[in-house]
Amino acid sequence: FEEMMQGANMAFGLAPMLTAGACLALDAHGSDELKEKYLPNMYSGVWSGAMDLTEPHAGTDLGIIRTKAEPNDDGSFNVTGTKIFITWGEHDMAENIIHLVLAKLPDAPKGPKGISMFLVPKFLVNDDGSLGERNSFSCGSLEKKMGIKGSATCVMNFDGAKGWLVGEENKGLAAMFTMMNYERLGVGIQGIGAAEASLQSAREYALDRIQSRAPTGAQQPEKAADPILVHPDVRRMLLTMKGYVEGGRTFSTYVAQWLDIAKFAEDDERRKHAEGMVALLTPVAKAFLTDRGLDTCIMGQQVFGGHGFIREWGQEQLVRDCRITQIYEGTNGIQALDLMGRKVVGTQGKLYELFAQDVANFLEENSGNDHLRPFLEPLAAAVERLDDVTEHVIKQAGDNPNAIGAASVDYLDLFGLTALGYMWAKIVKAAAPQADSDTSGFYSGKLKTARFYFDRLLPKTVSLAEGIHSGSDSMMALTAEEF
Repeated sequence: FEEMMQGANMAFGLAPMLTAGACLALDAHGSDELKEKYLPNMYSGVWSGAMDLTEPHAGTDLGIIRTKAEPNDDGSFNVTGTKIFITWGEHDMAENIIHLVLAKLPDAPKGPKGISMFLVPKFLVNDDGSLGERNSFSCGSLEKKMGIKGSATCVMNFDGAKGWLVGEENKGLAAMFTMMNYERLGVGIQGIGAAEASLQSAREYALDRIQSRAPTGAQQPEKAADPILVHPDVRRMLLTMKGYVEGGRTFSTYVAQWLDIAKFAEDDERRKHAEGMVALLTPVAKAFLTDRGLDTCIMGQQVFGGHGFIREWGQEQLVRDCRITQIYEGTNGIQALDLMGRKVVGTQGKLYELFAQDVANFLEENSGNDHLRPFLEPLAAAVERLDDVTEHVIKQAGDNPNAIGAASVDYLDLFGLTALGYMWAKIVKAAAPQADSDTSGFYSGKLKTARFYFDRLLPKTVSLAEGIHSGSDSMMALTAEEF
């Protein structure tokens, strides 16, 4: 459902997505009193939620935020400061808007360890649940954006607004990550949703638009020209789109499976294993799915030719909307640093081994599967490539402070391509037994798309691995003046 909503209208879809994330954070860290007072109306959609992190001078580095929270005698706090880029920070679609705001207490330690989180409602809520007076904060302006123009992206000015502490003092960043990790997975779904919408539109256009003849001769001689679907380059684009969209959707389901195990497993060891997998895969889901999502939307626009540049056809909006997914909820460069620095090098490869072993188990269990045989060897080679660069960067990081940053983006791409290769192998396993009796082309289409992915997309891991092995020297060699 999330994918369908985001594919239909990403700007609108952000509102319920942010509300759900705020509910999760409040449910996990809020007091019983706050949960009883706010969650029922938030979960029902009567009230909405927003997250207020970024300030004009503080984006990725939240440790330098200036928003302050002064304690009151009644246990509440007066929150003062300015937040920017607040999605759905002000609107009239809900009766109340519940802001989760990061701020610092008067005696807070410097840096990220001094951040607390506060619940600051647009309207104060009376003890009987009714709405009281308007809180003392307002929307200073709306941002004029490249995309997602249907959502209100606000500058929020807090002027002694009344708020309540969520979680412990000075541990607000950890509490906010409950919401942010949910949003990061949701943003990955946004990438898939936009890409799927682009693929559907481009596929229909390629079937309908006639232009030139096929290289092998006329396919529809009764018409003035053949549909552009006959041309190899159009097929390359559509198959690349299909490979990323369907592989990415399977990957998101794979991550969701581990989320469920982490939440519901009764065995402690099994639950911790799943939590490790979720931690490892979250930055890949956010960054790789949105990077490939934008690539897919651009290819969809390209299939349309000049018409893709015209607003009425819809492809240019998908390109504009999808662009933000690489930026918000932690830029994709930051996701790559998180994967490489914290999850891989930071654990000396222990979290990575969870994923590598999962693929190894699949390869071993299916070694006798005739349908999978053409796919197992290249998948094993890609995993071996990923193993090699993982070990290489872990070794380099001890002596070279730039090793992680230089390798991180290429490493995440290599990881993502390999992970989607694993997903396509799973798709082949499920689809192959049905293909012979398939008259719709659904299952046979999966097998042929998998073949394309392994022939044309998975080999990109070779050049990525070579780039990682080249190290950081050429990247760091230029002086500032030489740029």
